[in-house]
Amino acid sequence: MIDGTFELFRAFHSSDSKQVNGQEVGASIGFCRNVANLIIKDNAKYIAIAFDQVIESFRNELYDGYKTGEGIPEELWTQFPIIEKASELMGMVIWPMRELEADDALASASKRYQDQFNICICSPDKDLYQCVNDRVYLLDRIRSKTIGPAEVEEKFGIKPCSIPDLLALVGDKADGIPGIPKWGLKSSATILQAFTHIETIPKSPEPWPKLRGREGLFKSFTDHYENLELFKKLATLRFDVPLKEKAEDLRWKSVKPEFKGFCKEHFANTSTYQNLVKKS
Repeated sequence: MIDGTFELFRAFHSSDSKQVNGQEVGASIGFCRNVANLIIKDNAKYIAIAFDQVIESFRNELYDGYKTGEGIPEELWTQFPIIEKASELMGMVIWPMRELEADDALASASKRYQDQFNICICSPDKDLYQCVNDRVYLLDRIRSKTIGPAEVEEKFGIKPCSIPDLLALVGDKADGIPGIPKWGLKSSATILQAFTHIETIPKSPEPWPKLRGREGLFKSFTDHYENLELFKKLATLRFDVPLKEKAEDLRWKSVKPEFKGFCKEHFANTSTYQNLVKKS
């Protein structure tokens, strides 16, 4: 399961610029090469990819500070339709998201298909850590690192189910979630180790574990509790995206013949097409 939006951003920052017929396509070429390598080199047999067709989602209606597409370069924006079409022609199932986010589709897929497969989510996004269990893991392809339940606990000191609570408390700069004052990773992990979720944290400090600045943490917690409820809602992925594909529909069979002409027109080369044909 591929986070297509992340893969395009990754390719944009690591690929050489190239223009074909006045259109910047360097990131698109890098994207296609990177994603195709999952099939060609890593031998992925079942594969799907999710995209943010727009950056804004229902979460922007809940909170004005949530991330937007502001500041994304035009030469990157214009490549989103190219990679979406390219992914379809490469023979992959695609999930284009508008009101929901690509991460919501990946979370829903991890829940829906884990009885049939062990699920590998190709993304380093810490939001997706909440999906991790014995059948679902993340693959950070930049660092060649896999992230399962043990790695989540080692990194954050909490179980994957507490990730939305952690992000609500400490914030998530990438998504525009500010968190609440005084709460850092260490104090948040200590409290969530004891109580798991924000909703089950006692409204009195006496049962809390002894930790430095406990009274100040408690005051911040109670003063900002309504914000915490909102921030957790923002950080909690949706597991109910209505994905229509059955498990067998995700099997990669072959590249579509039309991809060759697409590559000629948009990329002025057909190397990715030729490599996928050899794998078919």
